[in-house]
Amino acid sequence: MPTDLRSQESHFSKFDLDYTPPKPGGITSLTVDTPASSRVPNESYPPPRWKTPEFIFYYVVALFAIPFMVWVPIYLSSPSRPNYPYYQYKLSPGWMFGREVDNSDTQYRSFRNNILSLSSLVLIFIALKYIYTQSAFRSASSIPSDKLYLIPFFLMFSALYLIGLHGTSIFKIAFILTANYWIAKAFGGSRKGPLVTWIFNVLILFANETYGGYRYASFHSSLEVLDAFQGIYPRWHISFNITMLRLVSFNMDYYWAYNSREGENLNSTSTEKQRANTPLPLEDYTYRNYIAYVLYPPLYIAGPILTFNNFMWQLRCPIDIPMRVQTRYLVRFLVNLLIMESILHYMYVVAIKDTKAWQGYTPLELSMIGFWNLIIVWFKLLLPWRFFRLWSLASGIDPPENMVRCMVNNYSALGFWRSWHRSYNLWVVRYIYIPLGGTKNVALTTALVFSFVALWHDLSFRLLAWGWLVSFFILPELLARYILPQTKYGQFSWYRHVCAIGGVLNILMMVSANLVGFVIGTDGLTYMASQVAGTWQGFRFLFGASCIIFVGVQFMFEYREEEMRRGIYRRC
Repeated sequence: MPTDLRSQESHFSKFDLDYTPPKPGGITSLTVDTPASSRVPNESYPPPRWKTPEFIFYYVVALFAIPFMVWVPIYLSSPSRPNYPYYQYKLSPGWMFGREVDNSDTQYRSFRNNILSLSSLVLIFIALKYIYTQSAFRSASSIPSDKLYLIPFFLMFSALYLIGLHGTSIFKIAFILTANYWIAKAFGGSRKGPLVTWIFNVLILFANETYGGYRYASFHSSLEVLDAFQGIYPRWHISFNITMLRLVSFNMDYYWAYNSREGENLNSTSTEKQRANTPLPLEDYTYRNYIAYVLYPPLYIAGPILTFNNFMWQLRCPIDIPMRVQTRYLVRFLVNLLIMESILHYMYVVAIKDTKAWQGYTPLELSMIGFWNLIIVWFKLLLPWRFFRLWSLASGIDPPENMVRCMVNNYSALGFWRSWHRSYNLWVVRYIYIPLGGTKNVALTTALVFSFVALWHDLSFRLLAWGWLVSFFILPELLARYILPQTKYGQFSWYRHVCAIGGVLNILMMVSANLVGFVIGTDGLTYMASQVAGTWQGFRFLFGASCIIFVGVQFMFEYREEEMRRGIYRRC
């Protein structure tokens, strides 16, 4: 595509949270600050197209299309609609202008209903951390330059945190964590270490799913009393998928450090990539540091995912996270939360989807139900991730940003997966993609990676099908990049429009794959496809929708060109 096929050899990375582009502001400030790359000063870019006749036409299309896309689901959610009684029981009393709220999504409901309790917990954590820090400073002869003194506090708070969350299941978690640590230390620098680590952790995932987190009574009847106190979140094995990534990170980082011949000292200005890739001294790979990392309270439940090396380097060489950065991030979170609340109060698309109350809907109406369900999936992941990342930032640790771009600002399958759950993408690249060979065998490696990603999310055929679809849908983009490289054809005026057509096809394929994986499954997609593509009315809608998506892709191209004109380069 025009904006992501440029040569990357002339770019260098900036991974600081508060990195400010050479030309900040403007429309590009809508995208959250993330590790960006600065372009070489003498590299030229096309002049802005925002005020050209072509884009004025695009504005007119957007002026009519976007409000209409918002109006359709609001209209379908009206109590006067004939399908309303089929899903009304899914709705709850709301707080916005007398509207009911669609709080039927189980995953997001657990976060939404507890956001005030979580906020109180964050304030308690920050207050106790401040008290502990002041006490540590008073007892020290001089103020330490690192933050390693916080590890005992993290350990104490984590213990109380897990007891409150999981009750006596903390002993099960401790046993698994200790066994994984023993594997790392027992095998040291042996090549068997990574293999045993992966086998152990994959088996734990399958066992957790099969036995539902285990009951003590199943081990011995005398232990049944321990099943009585399960905490406020008994299903500890559900969030353990995130914990498993940290277990692998520690063992692999220790294995590479054990076999590393040269040490390197970092400082507070080190980049995210340097912190992740630079081995620590072997004496830092201790059980105490390991437990503090795996159970670090702000990131324990949902991430973002931080590698062990990155976590420890930030304690060894603390980075500066200005208050203005934290405040701006808080405001961004609150705005996103308000938008999500507005959607849930005015668009009951989740309830319609869950009850399949779409009988009699036109292809346009069906597509909008699917589209806004995907928007809600994006928001329901974005909000918890940003909440916990904000908590971590306030604690002095900077984890990766998980959601770089809005879901509707993606035309590239490869770019989409770089910006969606970015910390997981970085983890997969470091611990799976590169060790398996990376670009030496892209097709096979990609298929294996997405198969793991699907099974890691949920041991179900639906997500496995999603993983295979994503892998398959990436191939056309790779082929197009090979046949029509930007370096060869980028100077031609037709190239941008051909790429936009490719972007339209990419978006349709990505929407289909994610509807299968996270919204309606294979049966639902089959029904939707038969209604959209199996009738003349559906075909006309599909053609019109493709034209509108084409306009959207042109805006995406120009947005990225604007970023690069301002010195920002993102591979997504």
